[in-house]
Amino acid sequence: MRVRLLGTAAGGGFPQWNCGCPLCSKARSRDVSTPPRSQSSVAVSADGTSWFLLNASPDVRHQIESFPELLPPRGAVRGTSLEGVLVTNADLDHVLGLFMLREGGAVDVHATATVRRALEQGLRLTDVLSHYGGLRWHEPPSEPRPLPKRDGSPSGLLYEAFEVPGKLPRYAGGAAGPGSAVGYLLLDPATQGRLAFIPDLAGLTEGVLARLKGCAAVLMDGTLFDEDEMVRLGASTLTASRMAHLPVGGPSGSLEALRRLEAGLKVYLHINNTNPILCAASPESARVRDAGVAVGVDGMEFTI
Repeated sequence: MRVRLLGTAAGGGFPQWNCGCPLCSKARSRDVSTPPRSQSSVAVSADGTSWFLLNASPDVRHQIESFPELLPPRGAVRGTSLEGVLVTNADLDHVLGLFMLREGGAVDVHATATVRRALEQGLRLTDVLSHYGGLRWHEPPSEPRPLPKRDGSPSGLLYEAFEVPGKLPRYAGGAAGPGSAVGYLLLDPATQGRLAFIPDLAGLTEGVLARLKGCAAVLMDGTLFDEDEMVRLGASTLTASRMAHLPVGGPSGSLEALRRLEAGLKVYLHINNTNPILCAASPESARVRDAGVAVGVDGMEFTI
């Protein structure tokens, strides 16, 4: 399985267009320790030919252009190697790219019934895209099943969704409940390589941790380092908990859990513009590396 991190920032990207915080200012100054990042999305493929997106960020056009494997075949007037999109929740930074994909024909979207309802009622996604290529909805399985390509043939990957603590976005009422947020496990039967993708979660329960055991790679929510990070900087009145994100730092943060987790590769992504791990020279970034966890950057690629 080939895995490409197309974008590693949280909503708004990095630097965020209306943010003058120290980190965004450092990124704008082209400081090599603090590279810009687009909004979180990942591409996966079993064969390097047929690809799936894990979430579709508002930056999807730029992300496709930056990765030749997603461009039209040489000599073709139109075409795409994208076979579908696996959506973890209804957050805008995870789904607005679906609108951008309208020129490519019908889009296969894998999402829970709760997320689909939020997108159809809150964003009128199905209604709007019905005037273009349209959507084909798929309810993701709760145990490993073949991940189909657009024509229904097997992609070479197995996939399953599992519940993670989270909530619906503000435009959909902000309530927590079954199906409002999931992670994905993808398995390559040829190599037995297993990938976990969890860009948003409010807590690491025993059930979630059990799903991560034995994974070759874990892509984890790295939105905020501290619970009060955005409040302390004057960037927001919301804490990490109110935003349904588990902080990286602290005794109950995700870093301590990842430190103990046996996995070949552990990577933070969906990193907010206020999180100091965005700067490779920061003490917080060093703490993450010392724990055996990588800070994701756009363009990072690996095979499992």
